[in-house]
Amino acid sequence: MKYTPINNSLYISNRKKFEKHLKPKSIAVFNSNDIMPTNADGVMPFRQNNDLLYLSGIDQEESILVLFPDATNPKFHEILFVKETSELIAIWEGAKLTKEAATKQSGIKTVYWLSEFDKIFEALTKEAENIYLNQNAHLRADTTVQTRDDRFQITCREKYPSHQYEQLAPIMQTLRAIKSPLEIDAIQQACNITEKGFRRILEFVKPGVMEYEIEAEFAHEFLRNRSRGFAYQPIIAAGCNACVLHYIDNNQECKAGDVILMDVGAEYANYASDMTRCVPVSGKFTPRQKEVYNAVLRVMKSATSMLVPGVIHNEYHDEVGKLMESELIALGLLDKHDIKKQDPKNPLYKKYFMHGTSHHMGLDVHDVENRERPFEVGMVLTVEPGIYIQEENLGIRLENDVLITKEGQLDLMASIPLEADEIEELMN
Repeated sequence: MKYTPINNSLYISNRKKFEKHLKPKSIAVFNSNDIMPTNADGVMPFRQNNDLLYLSGIDQEESILVLFPDATNPKFHEILFVKETSELIAIWEGAKLTKEAATKQSGIKTVYWLSEFDKIFEALTKEAENIYLNQNAHLRADTTVQTRDDRFQITCREKYPSHQYEQLAPIMQTLRAIKSPLEIDAIQQACNITEKGFRRILEFVKPGVMEYEIEAEFAHEFLRNRSRGFAYQPIIAAGCNACVLHYIDNNQECKAGDVILMDVGAEYANYASDMTRCVPVSGKFTPRQKEVYNAVLRVMKSATSMLVPGVIHNEYHDEVGKLMESELIALGLLDKHDIKKQDPKNPLYKKYFMHGTSHHMGLDVHDVENRERPFEVGMVLTVEPGIYIQEENLGIRLENDVLITKEGQLDLMASIPLEADEIEELMN
């Protein structure tokens, strides 16, 4: 890993919070992610399971975390299983975590080699009544590929059918939604690295550059600042490409008169950032482009002020939709007489603003969440309204990452240039 490890007090605290949600005599099991193959002997870059990482800080493949707070022997309250280094592994891949290093990173005193898991886990099940198993239960989860957690769930239920089984996902959704100070520091670091990338490209963009060249400038700045790279597939979309919400080809020329929509974010210590900015290729917005830009900016600022404790997510988005409706009327894109006759379940503004205003962010860029849970202090959400006008080859989206505090909103990207005039000034 490139990043400086987070202090293990974060993971010790996270486990204490987690254990309060378990039923008596319960074991919870978390598996690392797989290393996914490409072709021949190639593999994709490893990305740790975020739930295991949240509770242990262990950023290594083939790891298992077992939590059993009611175990008779206190030694087994928290157990970490990690891959043992062989001479072959050490030569070809480099040494894996030692038991001492695993303890230092996680704060877990009991560490075994992975090869010892089956025997120890079987002994522990004789004391337990409930087994909590993990699963990717995100609203947008793609479960086509079977994970280590999925495979363990199958074998565990077959081997221990008499136990009561519970799901870990609801607990993790509850806990991970509230960010601790150390997590906020990591997210802020990711945002700061993203800012460096954005300021770099403001000096680079000009007519004739390719979208992928801009992507490369971001990547350079991210990597040189100890980020693993992008927190998600970057969107560098010039002109009409900006009207494709998840455009990731990034292979077209940026032409004079175009506006480039850039939805990018650096990752730091596995925590995401998520920024969207729009800049004029020629260094100056046309009057119409600036008019649309400022309309989106007004909605963004108003939406940010609505992020307060007690607000329900879906109700918040509905209110933002009303603001957007007014801006679209002023831009001549909607007619107020048509709006009076619109279907309330399918408002007309969705033709130009068809996605959500905000999503939770943390270890996942679209972090685990419960849409029915009111906003609370400690939650981090994006704010990202947009207007997409295909007939004008213009898409404008603006996005910052915002922490809800007792005093109001803390914009973690407040130092990143946002006003249209400031962007023009910096580009020129």
